[in-house]
Amino acid sequence: MSAAGTKTFAAVDLGASSGRVMTGRVGPDTLRLTETHRFPNRPVHLPEGLRWDILGLYGGVLDGLRAAGPVDSLGIDSWAVDYGLLAADGSLLGNPVHYRDRRTEGVAEQVWATVPLDDLYRATGIQYAPFNTLYQLVAAQGTPQLAAARRLLLIPDLIAYWLTGEQGTELTNASTTQLIDARTGDWNRPLAGRLGIDLALFAPLRRPGAPAGTLLPAVRERTGLLGPVPVTAVGSHDTASAVAAVPARRRERFAYLCTGTWSLAGLELDAPVTTGASRAANFTNELGIDGTVRFLRNIMGLWLLQECMRTWELTDVTPLLADAARMPALRYVVDAAAPEFLAPGDMPGRIAAACRATGGPVPRTPGEITRCVLDSLALAHRRAIREAQHLADREVDVVHLVGGGARNALLCQLTADACGVPVVAGPAEAAALGNVLVQARAHGLPGDLASTRELIARTQPLTRYEPSGDPTAWEAAARRTEDARPLPA
Repeated sequence: MSAAGTKTFAAVDLGASSGRVMTGRVGPDTLRLTETHRFPNRPVHLPEGLRWDILGLYGGVLDGLRAAGPVDSLGIDSWAVDYGLLAADGSLLGNPVHYRDRRTEGVAEQVWATVPLDDLYRATGIQYAPFNTLYQLVAAQGTPQLAAARRLLLIPDLIAYWLTGEQGTELTNASTTQLIDARTGDWNRPLAGRLGIDLALFAPLRRPGAPAGTLLPAVRERTGLLGPVPVTAVGSHDTASAVAAVPARRRERFAYLCTGTWSLAGLELDAPVTTGASRAANFTNELGIDGTVRFLRNIMGLWLLQECMRTWELTDVTPLLADAARMPALRYVVDAAAPEFLAPGDMPGRIAAACRATGGPVPRTPGEITRCVLDSLALAHRRAIREAQHLADREVDVVHLVGGGARNALLCQLTADACGVPVVAGPAEAAALGNVLVQARAHGLPGDLASTRELIARTQPLTRYEPSGDPTAWEAAARRTEDARPLPA
């Protein structure tokens, strides 16, 4: 049981490569996070395409809740855009399609023929990405599964439904579907109608902090938890939870980098930026905690290195980082946002080909390729943060780098060097912390978003990296990558 003045919350945090259940003990001056169970997230290649093993993930969640022990509430966050379809009786209609599946190839052009890209951006504020839920649903039109579906649940809402029997659509994740108006926080019904998307498939919207049901008796029996155990809606898009855990001080002018399989780089704003310039720069306006807007760009992230390691059949990144640190800086760079890096398979070969196409030197060893990935990510971080400041007319004094990349000291230092401002790294488990703190606020912890961030800054280990090196070298490297690929017309 929790000590006097504290409560214990379980955070189910599902990432693109692994899932975890964390417990957080929270009080006015207490914030302790413990990992109780971690399990792999291994997508499956089927004849019909790439699919999530959602049943394996749900089993991992149940095992994690059993390991967590008594909790006052639990919340669920995951990656965005993907969903499960339910039949009229509530049963799942097949494994959810993976956002890296190829079914959306060519669909964007089909959509833009009906709703031009500029109109689409003004209507939703969401950047172009081929895997946005909107494009997935257009790709699915005419399929037996969609025809039979009576409900669509985004991944965290699907897990919550299996735990509680109640259905809802959490707003921060819903905003990534490209079907929400970022100004109103509600569905854009005229847009959906033009594209033949039935919004009645979606369960009612709910906001972070709202009740999301209680654990079913069968779930309590499987997990050993004594009831009732409430489930609380959190920022169910993991980036929304991670940004809520940025340890910014009050009135600090900050940018954030949520790093992991993806890098999400941007600013926290009070209102969306939907100008033509913002659309051309491919910035998105996703909804955050307490009515905030996450104005950001998606960058390919450490997926590049993860996929290289899979090809090399390596599991320990430490020797690779040590080799990379000895390599010449900025010798090999690529456009980390290039679409040819999106799909799985032979990432080292694709990186080498991209270097060859620009006429630059070609990395060949794992150490050289790793350094190429990290330098290229730092350049992508630099470009995104600089463009966000320009588009939103807001300067920043510090970059807060949270998520798994906070453990990568070389990436953190390179990002500080590239951006020319200090980088504060940590917490690494930002999504789980944000998840826990939204629950804590819903269950009696007083304070606003700034107060919860100050609690993180007081209680979590953070590392500050000051910029160093030659800024002109970064300028020259940036010129080699920034004009290499045009954005959508």
